[in-house]
Amino acid sequence: QVQLVESGGGLVQAGGSLRLSCAASKRTLSGYVMGWFRQAPGKEREFVASISWSGGVTYYADSVKGRFTISRVHAKNTMYLQINALKSDDTAVYYCAAGTTWDPRRSDLYTYWGQGTQVTVSS
Repeated sequence: QVQLVESGGGLVQAGGSLRLSCAASKRTLSGYVMGWFRQAPGKEREFVASISWSGGVTYYADSVKGRFTISRVHAKNTMYLQINALKSDDTAVYYCAAGTTWDPRRSDLYTYWGQGTQVTVSS
C-alpha cells in the first residue's frame, strides 16, 4: 500500500508560482509512474502532468506546457510540480497519483491517490 500526501498549495496572485510536493509514506515510489491531476469546482478531474519511474520521460497537458514542470527525487521518495505564471484557470484541487502502467492521461490506471491540495489563484 502506498500512501501519498500532497503539500504546497495555497492562495497566490495571478502570475505567481508554487511548488507542490507529493511524498510517499510506508512504501517506496520506486517502480511507479507518477502523475498530477486537478479538479476545479464544478468540473471533472483532468490530467496535468506525469513522469516515468526513472524521471527521464515527462508528459504534460497542453494547457500547462511551458508553465508546469514535473520532477521526482527518488532519494526523498517525493514528486514535485513546479507551477509558474499561474492563471485563474489553474484554481483547483491538485492530486498526485501513482501507478504501474505508462498511459499518462488515463486516471483509471493510477492505483494510489493522495487527498489533494488546494491551489487558488486570485486575479
